[in-house]
Amino acid sequence: MRKFNVVVNGKSYSVDVEEVGGDTTSAPVAPVAAPAAAPAPAAVKAGTGTPIKSPMPGLILSLTHKDGDTVKKNDKILVLEAMKMENDINAIESGVITYAVKKGDNVETGTVLAYIG
Repeated sequence: MRKFNVVVNGKSYSVDVEEVGGDTTSAPVAPVAAPAAAPAPAAVKAGTGTPIKSPMPGLILSLTHKDGDTVKKNDKILVLEAMKMENDINAIESGVITYAVKKGDNVETGTVLAYIG
């Protein structure tokens, strides 16, 4: 039995780990390389295009597209929770979307949520 301290989301836990077989004298296993990140989509540069601003303060619940996606005028681009109500925010024109916020962000009135170019 080996004892470890593990920190999860800022909270420390004491954990006992039991070793269950295997040769403990063998050479260490090489770490597995993380897969290469996919190239970024050809999106509008951040800060360019027509800004979509928040009409009220609230919490970003979801983004309905990915950066670089093409949206049409009046397509829902995100959901903003304000005063315990979910509000759809729609594209004001057609074009390629680049988000300026992410899910879980708190925003104020007038905060740029995305750009469409």
